[in-house]
Amino acid sequence: MRGQRRDRDSNQEFDNEVIEIRRVSKVVKGGKNMSFRTTVIVGNRKGQVGLGKGNTQEIPLAVQQGIRDAMGNLVQVPLMDGTIPHAVIGKFKAARVVLKPAFPGTGIIAGGTVAAICRLTGIRNILSKAFGSTNPLTLAKAALNGLSQLKTAQDIARLRDKDVKEILHVKA
Repeated sequence: MRGQRRDRDSNQEFDNEVIEIRRVSKVVKGGKNMSFRTTVIVGNRKGQVGLGKGNTQEIPLAVQQGIRDAMGNLVQVPLMDGTIPHAVIGKFKAARVVLKPAFPGTGIIAGGTVAAICRLTGIRNILSKAFGSTNPLTLAKAALNGLSQLKTAQDIARLRDKDVKEILHVKA
């Protein structure tokens, strides 16, 4: 797990992981301006996760900027026994990420970017497949889109004005 460290500034313990460092250049009148773009994931391993980008001329400053950006874009993810409540498809531009719940002991079956997001969210068992784009930033946004669509059985029951047992098809 490269680039992982704990952020001790906040009141809750958030871990972060740098998933991409990319050198970018901008052509200007005097030549080229080189800078670095970092993509950073932060999470507390209890259901909160965020994605941030940083773009400066030095890598450490870009990482710090990405962490600040990610802390401002936190998403709450409902977890059930170390996995997600139901299957979902996250979409962002050309990327599609299918996320499915898994039985205990399965582990995180995912590519590098989606696996980092799942680890920092606190998901221990999940199956995933990415389609379309392989750009880490686009995949991360698609995965977060899917995770933000998740709902618990209590949320669905409240929306439908039914009992949780009716939603889960439990015979009383």
